[in-house]
Amino acid sequence: MPDIVKLNSARPKVLEFFAGIGLARIGLERGGFRVAWANDYEQDKWDLYRNHFDDESGDHKFALGDISQVSVSDLPRDASLAWGSSPCTDLSLAGSRGGLRAGESNAFWQYIRLLEELGEDRPEVAVLENVVGLATSHGGDDLAAAVRAFNDLGYSVDVLAIDARRFIPQSRPRLFLVGALNPPMDTAEPNSELRPDWLQAVYGDPTLRTHRAALPAPPAPLLEGFGELVEAMPVGDERWWGAERTEAFVNSLAPVQLERIAAMRRSPGVKYRTAYRRTRNGVPVWEVRPDDISGCLRTARGGSSKQAVVKLGNRRLQVRWMTPLEYARLMGAGDYDLSAARTNQALFAFGDAVAVPAVSWLAENYLMPLVRGQLDVAVSGVASARG
Repeated sequence: MPDIVKLNSARPKVLEFFAGIGLARIGLERGGFRVAWANDYEQDKWDLYRNHFDDESGDHKFALGDISQVSVSDLPRDASLAWGSSPCTDLSLAGSRGGLRAGESNAFWQYIRLLEELGEDRPEVAVLENVVGLATSHGGDDLAAAVRAFNDLGYSVDVLAIDARRFIPQSRPRLFLVGALNPPMDTAEPNSELRPDWLQAVYGDPTLRTHRAALPAPPAPLLEGFGELVEAMPVGDERWWGAERTEAFVNSLAPVQLERIAAMRRSPGVKYRTAYRRTRNGVPVWEVRPDDISGCLRTARGGSSKQAVVKLGNRRLQVRWMTPLEYARLMGAGDYDLSAARTNQALFAFGDAVAVPAVSWLAENYLMPLVRGQLDVAVSGVASARG
């Protein structure tokens, strides 16, 4: 036990808001941090979280309930990092696009409230993770409002776009706002592939305090790899769809897709592709990805949000729903404990999470050096007083 205590004391503490099933925690702890406190309001996610993590030592606290009911007195006062993966329902292209103050996405402001109430004890680094739709919501006003909210607390903000496809075979672009109370002032190269042109407006806004950290180049986006993550399943497994359902799937495909899968079906060996059900001109159809990459996993509350796996080759075609294990692997959490998980519970939870390797890359290359004071940045914008 003394060795464990010593190890934990050397790891900077994290407050994790909107924790879900703890994938951000896994990534942060791989990067050298220790999540000391977490919160989420969904019982199903908490059930998976506590089944996976061993927190019986009492070294970690989880507050189950709406963040609006969390009191600042519940939070540890010595955390170095705050992480918030706030709800994206009203910001994503698949959602209502109501904006940062609408519906569930309004919970972001409760995150800001608690940081504000921490006063001088607020963490030196604060992160917001969300969908890239935040950048275009209300013509960019919502992103500016989020940056300004952190500015009002004394944080300078860097904004990064990172696609999990750089680490895992899943197309999953996300925004990461990194706020720093004390960003270093050394000059660094301001632009990088992590800050595409559509993010540059935030750095040019003179009313915002921003910085751009000098970061290593991230891995190039993967071009393949989904097939390597597919769960082994016998040809006769009952999860493969029957002949009638498979025929309906094939009949819904557009001619160009039919031609593509017919060629793969005739080819030697086995290949895997993912498919989504969409509505085109009022008609539900299936669309198969042309590459060996998964589409973005989503919260599987309806059939249109669930992905199917298509197995092709040796003159055979089979189709089935993607499994919880495949969802976990595609989120970089293949060893997640699913022993007590219901299928839809797991699909929803993983589809609503942040990819582990994207978090760990950010933690290792940005957040930990920033906390340790070992990162160079170029500072721009207008400084604001710490609240």
